[in-house]
Amino acid sequence: MDSALERHCSELVARERSGHTAVVVDNLLYVWGGYMSVAEEEVFLPNDEIWVYDLETGIWEVFHMSGEVPPSMSGTCGCSLNGHLYIFGGCDDNGQTNKMYCVDLTNGEYMWRKIVQEFGSAPSPRDKLSCWVYNGKLIYFGGYGHKLLADINNRNRSFIVDETSWVEDVFWGWNNEVHAFDPMQVSWSEPKTHGRAPAPRAAHASTTLKSRGYICGGRVMETRTSDVHCLDLESWTWSEIVPLSSTPVGRSWHTLSAVSDTTMFLFGGLSVDCKPMSDGWLFDTETKLWREFEHPYKNKPRLWHTACVNRDSDVIVFGGSCDYILLVDTGHCNEALVFQMQPYPLFRICEDYVAKNVRKSESLRNQLPLLPPKLLKALQRRISFYRPSKKQNIN
Repeated sequence: MDSALERHCSELVARERSGHTAVVVDNLLYVWGGYMSVAEEEVFLPNDEIWVYDLETGIWEVFHMSGEVPPSMSGTCGCSLNGHLYIFGGCDDNGQTNKMYCVDLTNGEYMWRKIVQEFGSAPSPRDKLSCWVYNGKLIYFGGYGHKLLADINNRNRSFIVDETSWVEDVFWGWNNEVHAFDPMQVSWSEPKTHGRAPAPRAAHASTTLKSRGYICGGRVMETRTSDVHCLDLESWTWSEIVPLSSTPVGRSWHTLSAVSDTTMFLFGGLSVDCKPMSDGWLFDTETKLWREFEHPYKNKPRLWHTACVNRDSDVIVFGGSCDYILLVDTGHCNEALVFQMQPYPLFRICEDYVAKNVRKSESLRNQLPLLPPKLLKALQRRISFYRPSKKQNIN
């Protein structure tokens, strides 16, 4: 394992993985954690390294992390706020956790800090949950984890027990709880919500549009759904959105990304009949219509991957598995798939044209020195992306 990792590091491409965390900050994709398969064993990726992919140059770098380093995990919930990566929950060698960690991505130090709340109580241990970032707060929904029997409230059905998993008075199951963390106050709270909450679930997908948090699909017991629910993050009111069109097949381990003020992009996942999916769908929250999105990666199914949006509204899908990981767990991936969701600005179109053609056009090469220094530097970074000999497996 060590020699394989060292060999991979020498090629400077992030290792294949599933159940990892990824965020985009300043056109850099940061990837941490997750797991892969080695000789049919599940192996967590190193917890003291973070991989950074420059979306302009197409170059990977790996950085060592220090400080209060979290355990190696999969299924943790990661998000970025003010240049910081926050992770909460996840599953390590001891099972699900309810710890939170934070790292500043902007100062180049990559020093982890374990967060101990000053007020409120952290949610119970869980993984495969989701998060909305709104108004300076991190708002978490759902997940799979364990509670003590005394903490299970059977009246409001916010926790569905997994009948196959319990030890004495500890029960595992799915929840539909909403918990908010305020980094400024270092406090947890559990907002009282109104309306009909979604059924408990895990491995669902979520995204934030303006002042609303959306979730789609996920798994509870043996059921995988494609229902869409919305939580107004001002009034804390739930509502279900009933589509006025045909809907994607039920699934879990998919992703949902906001690509405009009213539109969300769904990609991949594991279908209700346990098939790895490669379909993409757009949902318009105003018209309540789903429509399938044509893309060039129909032969690249993914589940338990990550999806991040860059400044040009591209969706960057990284990693995940192309197999049904509960049966065949060898198909982890390390490709970055880029989905163009909006027309590019004129500057991006011109930049890409020059970068693609400068090597075969003498006139373009001769004119490069005439550019202002700042523009020339940006263009040289883009030219690097289209270098002919790159080893990175990027699409």
